[in-house]
Amino acid sequence: MRLTVLGGCGAWPEAGQACSGFLVEHNGFRLVLDLGYATVPRLLGRAAPDQVDAVFISHGHPDHCADLNPLLRARVMRDDPAGALPVYALPGALDAVLALDRPGMLAGALELTNLSPGGRLEIGPFRAETWLLPHSVPNVGLRLAAGGVVLAYTGDCGPSPLLAELAAKADLLLAEASYVDQVPQNLQGYLSSAGQAGRRAAQAGAGRLLLTHLLPGTDPAAARGAATNHYTGHVGVAAPGLVLDLQ
Repeated sequence: MRLTVLGGCGAWPEAGQACSGFLVEHNGFRLVLDLGYATVPRLLGRAAPDQVDAVFISHGHPDHCADLNPLLRARVMRDDPAGALPVYALPGALDAVLALDRPGMLAGALELTNLSPGGRLEIGPFRAETWLLPHSVPNVGLRLAAGGVVLAYTGDCGPSPLLAELAAKADLLLAEASYVDQVPQNLQGYLSSAGQAGRRAAQAGAGRLLLTHLLPGTDPAAARGAATNHYTGHVGVAAPGLVLDLQ
């Protein structure tokens, strides 16, 4: 299983950066996890529009799904339109982004599967499990398994006992870490810190930890340091172009 980071900024993309987006590949199948602002140009540097096999969206905030629109446009506004793209999302999560174009413009561009958190499904070669995790809008965490490797992705979320199930013995925990160590009181139920991500990785016995969704202006070294105060495994920070081969 190969993970390529398309972007890892939270809220909006800093100069030269992109918001949440990850390309996961196994046996030639290309699955994209989230498509936040500015991720599609980076995705198209790795695969043609019709070479993307499926998209999974964790929740409906635009820093996680806005670039679904240009990807769909790139697939249908061509001489040889691509077939319908399988897209997995919570009910209603994509209503706003799919309403950006005139009615019918993207007709047939996607095959939308509404997720029921707590269930299991197959996405190409991946066995997927999902959990509904706390955020300001409904957010689904994802656990992917293929080739004996497990990737766990939190989306954006606050504290939840379900995170232990999501991340248990995962080879990689891809965890939201909007803040370094202290989440503002009014956001503590909806977002997490790098320190919390480190504690969760340690408690779950995850093989390695990759921090994502750092808010603009956050020092990546400080975020890594906060996580390593609680977790002794390898800690990285999601940056565009980072490639991890998971074995």
